[in-house]
Parts: sequence; C-alpha cells; structure tokens
Amino acid sequence: MASTPVSRKLLVVIAGPTAIGKTALAVRLARHFRTEIISADSRQLFREMEIGTAKPDADELAAAPHHFINSHSISTLFSTGDFEAAALSKLDELFKKYQIVIAVGGSGLYINALCNGLDDMPEINLDIRAQMNRLHEEEGIDTIRARLKEVDPEYAAIVDLNNPQRMIRGLEVFYSTGQKLSAMRTQRRKIRPFKILRIALNTDRAVLYNRINNRVDMMMSAGLLDEVRSLLPYRELNALQTVGYSELFNYLDGESSLEEAVDRIKQNTRRFAKRQLTWFRKDSDMHWFEPDAYPKIEQLISQTLAEDQA
Repeated sequence: MASTPVSRKLLVVIAGPTAIGKTALAVRLARHFRTEIISADSRQLFREMEIGTAKPDADELAAAPHHFINSHSISTLFSTGDFEAAALSKLDELFKKYQIVIAVGGSGLYINALCNGLDDMPEINLDIRAQMNRLHEEEGIDTIRARLKEVDPEYAAIVDLNNPQRMIRGLEVFYSTGQKLSAMRTQRRKIRPFKILRIALNTDRAVLYNRINNRVDMMMSAGLLDEVRSLLPYRELNALQTVGYSELFNYLDGESSLEEAVDRIKQNTRRFAKRQLTWFRKDSDMHWFEPDAYPKIEQLISQTLAEDQA
C-alpha cells in the first residue's frame, strides 16, 4: 500500500504570553524566509482598537505582509470558527506562493483552531443564554467570574476573565448540557494539509512582568486613554470587553482614579499572561525558547524544512 505523501508546506506558529516579543520574532523570520504573516490575535483584527492591542507598528507592517490586522470593525461579530475558516482559506492562498508561512499570536483559542480545528459544540438553550446575559447586566462581571470558577474551574483557568462573553459561553454550555466546556475540548485533531511547527516564547517571570508594566506605560503615553474615550459609545460591544479598555471605561465612569485604572491594567495583563502560559504549556508539541534565541529558532525551522525535503 502506498503511503500518503507528506506536504512540504510548513506553518510555523509563534505563540507565548503578551509582551514577550512574538511580533518582532515573527517579522524577523518572515523577512529571513521571505514569506508572510498570519496574525492569530483575537483583538488586533479590530481596526478601531489600535493602541491597546499592541499591534505591529508601521515599520513592522512594512517589513513583512500581515493578514488579519485591522481587517474587521469592532461592530462585526467574528468568532473563533470564523477565524479558523478565514485563516485556512488564506493559508491555502499563501501556500501557492510560499513553502513556509508564519502565524503569530497569543490567543490560545485562535491558535488551537488553526492547528487542531474546533470541536463540535452542543446546541445551547437560548433561554439559559438570556439568563446568563441578564445575570451579567444585573450583577456584573464579578458574579459571572465567580459562577464560572465554581462550575468549570478548568475553563476559568485559561479563559480571559475580563471578557464576559467568553465566560458566559462556559456557563451556558454547562447549564445547557450538564457538562463542562473544558471537558469537551478533545484531543482529536483535524488533519491539516500542511506540516505545523509550534514555537513558544517565555522568560523569567520578573522580566516578563516588567515588560508588561513598561508596555502599559508606553500605551498610556501613546494616547490609550483618548482611544478608549473615543470608543465610549461602543463600550457594550464584545470586542471591547477586554483588558486595557474595561479598566479605563471604569475610570471614565468615575469608579477609580487614573492611577488605579493603570495599575489594574498592569495587574490584569499579568494575570492574562499567566493564563496564556497555562494554555500553551498544555501543548506537548510546543518548542520553548527565550525571546532572544533567534539563531536557535531559525536553525530549528531550517532543519524542519530540510527534513521534509530529504
């Protein structure tokens, strides 16, 4: 029996926590291998969220073509399933021109969807969804967060705890089916018509947290408060229920001082980074590197390409 031919096309995934240096590495790799970049970041695709999402700067965007940066409006509903379909379609197009493509981002759900495919989710009782949305409106995000930690602590450990819609998703699945959303995430992977090399970045926690704090300060200096103020009319949109925006909305509501709001952004971003690391560490296929280990990373990619050509 003839063996199935192995595709020589390679998707290199660059993952890791926020502020670790993924964008800089992806751009450098894209330039070296003369290819393009797919962003697997669930916030950078929204064009109205510029400063608070730490998008690639003008020089980085000019250095290598990027996809799914500023591609959608915050008023557009764009699910993880939408990303999977759109990214696979874009990859099919890019692999006609390149042997290798780079995907980069810190959104574990997006990267999982791209690499492994999404599980089939059960039908949701719409009455329960309405109840959970009403609970959020009446009692706030703290109640939603506490309820999720009670019924599905595993999902709560990896989800963005400042995103009520993501948390409500876990609650509605549990109350509709009696099963945890975390337990429905199977290990069954969809077959992709290309090879995948997973690379993750990490460093000493104190160094990472210092990078996060400095990035927040830079965002504030760059005008994040004015950006958030301009988005006040749209604050209820799901895209804006996220770190860096929620805290400043609260400041503009008079619920905290600006200093307190900035401190909370830093704290919530550090917590988010911890959850990102928890997620990516569960992937046994990840190759871990320090963010300045470019020569070793480039060598690993070159070796992987050479193995496929052997």
